[in-house]
Amino acid sequence: MSLSSRCVPDTVSNPVYIFCEAVIIPILQTGERSPEQLADLPRALRLTKCQSQGPTSDISTFRNHLPLTKASQAQEEEHEGQLSPPTSTQYYGEASLQATLLGLAALNKAYPEVLAPGGTACVTPTSPWPCPLPWPWRALGQVSAPGAKHPGALLLKALRSPGLRALEGGTAAELLDVFVGLEADGEELAETIAAGNPGVPLPRRAAELREALEQGPRGLARRLWPKLQVVVTLDAGGQAEAVAALEALWCQGLAFFSPAYSASGGVVGLNLWPEQPRGLYLLPPGAPFIELLPVNKGAQEEAASTVLLAEAQKGKEYELVLTDHISLTRCCLGVVVQVVGAYNRCPVVRFVCRLGQALSVRGEDIREDVFSEALGRAVGQWPGAKLLDHSCVESSILDSSEGSAPHYEVFVALRGLRNLSEENRDKLDHCLQEVSPRYKSLRFWGSVGPARVHLVGQGAFRELRVALAACPSSPYPPEMPRVLRHRHLAQCLQKRVVS
Repeated sequence: MSLSSRCVPDTVSNPVYIFCEAVIIPILQTGERSPEQLADLPRALRLTKCQSQGPTSDISTFRNHLPLTKASQAQEEEHEGQLSPPTSTQYYGEASLQATLLGLAALNKAYPEVLAPGGTACVTPTSPWPCPLPWPWRALGQVSAPGAKHPGALLLKALRSPGLRALEGGTAAELLDVFVGLEADGEELAETIAAGNPGVPLPRRAAELREALEQGPRGLARRLWPKLQVVVTLDAGGQAEAVAALEALWCQGLAFFSPAYSASGGVVGLNLWPEQPRGLYLLPPGAPFIELLPVNKGAQEEAASTVLLAEAQKGKEYELVLTDHISLTRCCLGVVVQVVGAYNRCPVVRFVCRLGQALSVRGEDIREDVFSEALGRAVGQWPGAKLLDHSCVESSILDSSEGSAPHYEVFVALRGLRNLSEENRDKLDHCLQEVSPRYKSLRFWGSVGPARVHLVGQGAFRELRVALAACPSSPYPPEMPRVLRHRHLAQCLQKRVVS
């Protein structure tokens, strides 16, 4: 894999020294954090040359005065049972603007015709571009700007345009909801297009829509838009299953591109290579300042064990540590990455899992990626089934143990399978024992009960995403949780169980 390109500017090749010299050290000397120091931090990270004679002492001072804190796990926080209005649907900042502009440049290089007028349509109220698009793209209407339009109206507009070359969705999970809804409401949409409500009547286009839907979900997007080349969504954690489902069914044969990776509501990784295998991101220098904490099988090490971007080793896993330039807090995000290469001295990574999404009823600590592997193996043994989405609940959340051993309640959305036999349900528990020796031991001794699998009906996970977005603490874009920690969210799925 070749990831070489133009060099990263020398002014940001050692950002930690710049950070310590320009901001942290003056603050330590005065004991105050002036607005000027805080406001000048991004500029200092970009422009200041470090004159430090002792880099080791600089980074030690930095770590000593800004100890590590853990990321808040408030995404699913209950607020006295009330669902408050969502926060802003876009996050701002220099990193978001950088990701948007670099993503547009990379997309235009890989697919030159995509950004032509009328070549792109966004079918979700949110945009995959981290920052509202600057002029001239918005003025020319080349890429959809984020807005509060109804998803049905956005989809209708896209369906009336057969010459699209790029299809956008805020996240892959949101786009999956759009295609599932398209199949359910296809006839109504065709009648609307034929009647010209709104716009001029397009009876031929309505006939094309009906014909495309009659052939089933596989390859539907290419039949609706024959010139379609790429699907653009924003990777935000918990999106892999939706992308896999879209690639296998509705968007078969299309490339997928995410301009950035978002965690905790901010950009932490840039995608500069639409033509490379999906899921590779560059960890950029600058603000927000990123460190890497090695991930070990035991307990996490102390703050002094963090390494800088240029010190990352290929093949190793690290937890991301970010320093916020506003509050000057140094926080472990709970996001694990694996280094797969380098772009000059900056690591290129793939995102592995979120530590906050681990399952543990008896201290077994099954990580998100380990559980996903087991579930994938089990679904592969269910004839005709395609996994669309899943979430887990520890039995104590739903009080479902009823005197038995604690266990996992697993809710799945499937395509191609309407009922789950007991034999199929048991396969997940067997697969979990295969991937986790600790879980196998606990099952052998009866300390943990078998995982219980439930099939939910169409639209169940869409309702869950609505409930998540309504929480004031929910970031944008909304990360899809794989482990639900609160009863009212688990009940969104529990009430939609069909098998």
